[in-house]
Amino acid sequence: MFTAEIKRQLISTMDATNSVSKGVFVFKNGATRVKGRKKMQRCNSLLDASTTKQHWFRMYKTHWERLRQMILKMQTNSYGKIIDDLLKFIESCQQTEMYEGFLPTAALLTGINQTDHLSQFEKLAEDIHNNTLSIVVLLPSRDGSSLKQAVETIVAKCIHGQQTDTAEEKPLRKNQLNLDVLHAWYTETHINCRVKPKLTVIIPDFELFNPLVLQDLILILDSYATTLPFVLVFGVATAISTIHNVLPYHVTSKIKLSIFQSEPSGTNLNKILEEVLLTPFCPFHLSGKVFKLLLDIFLFYDFSVNGFIQGFKFAFLDHYFQQPINALSAIIDDADDLQAIINELTSAELEQIRQLPSFRPYVESLQNPQEVIDILTNDDQFKRSLTPIIMKVHNYWFTFHCALQILHTLVSDLPKAPLGRQLRELYCQCVSCDVTELPEFKECMHLLSFLSKEEMLLKIKQVLDVVLQWVDRNDQLNIEGCLVYEVAPLEAMANGLAILSEELAVASHEQIDVDTKQDKQTLLSSQMGRQELREKLLTAAKHAKSESAATRAVGKIMDYFLGNIFQRHLHPPTGKKVPLIELFLYNDSSFIRRHIIGAPRAAVHTALNNPQFYTQCECCTLDESSCIIPSLPDLSIAYKLHLECGRMINLFDWLQAFRTVIDDVNSDGAEQQIDPVIQARFTRAVAELQFLGFIKTSKTKTDHVTRLTW
Repeated sequence: MFTAEIKRQLISTMDATNSVSKGVFVFKNGATRVKGRKKMQRCNSLLDASTTKQHWFRMYKTHWERLRQMILKMQTNSYGKIIDDLLKFIESCQQTEMYEGFLPTAALLTGINQTDHLSQFEKLAEDIHNNTLSIVVLLPSRDGSSLKQAVETIVAKCIHGQQTDTAEEKPLRKNQLNLDVLHAWYTETHINCRVKPKLTVIIPDFELFNPLVLQDLILILDSYATTLPFVLVFGVATAISTIHNVLPYHVTSKIKLSIFQSEPSGTNLNKILEEVLLTPFCPFHLSGKVFKLLLDIFLFYDFSVNGFIQGFKFAFLDHYFQQPINALSAIIDDADDLQAIINELTSAELEQIRQLPSFRPYVESLQNPQEVIDILTNDDQFKRSLTPIIMKVHNYWFTFHCALQILHTLVSDLPKAPLGRQLRELYCQCVSCDVTELPEFKECMHLLSFLSKEEMLLKIKQVLDVVLQWVDRNDQLNIEGCLVYEVAPLEAMANGLAILSEELAVASHEQIDVDTKQDKQTLLSSQMGRQELREKLLTAAKHAKSESAATRAVGKIMDYFLGNIFQRHLHPPTGKKVPLIELFLYNDSSFIRRHIIGAPRAAVHTALNNPQFYTQCECCTLDESSCIIPSLPDLSIAYKLHLECGRMINLFDWLQAFRTVIDDVNSDGAEQQIDPVIQARFTRAVAELQFLGFIKTSKTKTDHVTRLTW
């Protein structure tokens, strides 16, 4: 029963809220907000103090921050030219008479799924505001769902965005924001200005904008073009034809369009790979399977450069998190930096290094037994021996990537490109297997041997430019203090190719007869076995009986490429040839696939069939996956019961089974009245299963539903 005081408050409340319509009314009753709020306790996440202080995390953070800065610098340089051209366009809009009677309009073709589409245009708006005499308005599609809202957004950002914090003028109300008010404010504010600012309206997501609203907005802005100097900038993610499809002729005739093309996503990704990620200056490398997985997601799913970078970052973090010893693959400046990292390793971590698969071949290759004993038993001696081993791995990646660039220079423009035209395609093959054993590689070498003398000399010049570029890059690193890489192998490559190119340059095309008499005497020798004779005959059949000096010189060059460059420096990163390569190479493709490529159906089935997998509550623990207990969520019970049915499910039988599980005590007697609460819970569970797509209503039998998944 209510007390008299509560009744009195209710009567007074009803008197104060007499209304024709029913509603919900809030009465504070003099309550005030508590001044001192209780602070929320900090959540102990993965990145707590105990994690961030660990050596592997500090190495990861330093390494990734350096890579991120390199990527950001490269993207800033690539976008710089297009932004400069756009700024020149906006500045010149009112200095020429070519835009009289038209709205100056720029279409910036960004390509789909750039690194961050909206942030690019926020940066563009900031650059336009800082480098041109313009009032900039960013008008995304969410702020222009109707013509009234679009006009109000433009006027509000133009007027309120220019008012200083010390201004005493009250902001205009929303119903006062129209283009007449903007015209009056613009005239009054800039009446004494010799050069008046332009009103630049940027629409970053042209495809998402309501076409009818956009058409009306352009026509209205054009009617004010004689008094208000509007400039439009469209952000188009697809193609220029989209503008002509959205805007009819009577609208496009009001604008004068200039097109600015930014780099496509594929080109942007190639630059990031070739200049940052696929270089020895990023010691962390992906195996062929992992790299191909991230590349396939980019090419066949979303064309998102940011998605590829985040996938690379995820693999990078997992590589360091799995084993702290992987911190040895961090970027270093010299052997002293590496030795400092090694000195922080514990005995357990040193034992983990000894357990690596590539460590055993290295130990077996040592000739001194005492050295083997010291490495296996003495931690101090092992720490001292780790420095030259890891430095060799760094130099392996240095020569590997140089040889990879040389191979790309040679084969990227061959007919049909047997090995591919992009550096990323060559990397996938070279890091996965011995590329010199592939049929595609042999086909490329065969095609290169058909090049003319002049074409081969041009190829050699391009290869020498690549080698000298790597040498110069290393010299620049030496100036900056990085003393890790050895350029002696590269200098040997350059010297060998220079000698062979000089020999080819002076070689003539005159045919030289081969002395066959001596060959016949060699083949008819009585001391030769059958297998040796067979090989000699096959070799003699392959070589022409007459060849020119130029052909012979080209053959020497191809043999030099194969033996001295590709077979020596482009072998795959395996433990037999490169000790401790596991520290630098990430190859857990199944883990990456499981966490990056979602499997929603499997996740939903797991959540409904075994909720304890996600909730981690003790009340939902199942002895077997097929068990059904009352403490499970209603949706899970209904789902597990529907798995036992055929294609058609009788709703009444389903309800009876559901009641049996929920209320096992009172389930005796089929004719017993069903509790309305249980029926309501069942109805909600069935509706949720229908929403998830597991069942649908049946048109033939109204009391049945059809099962859709098996």
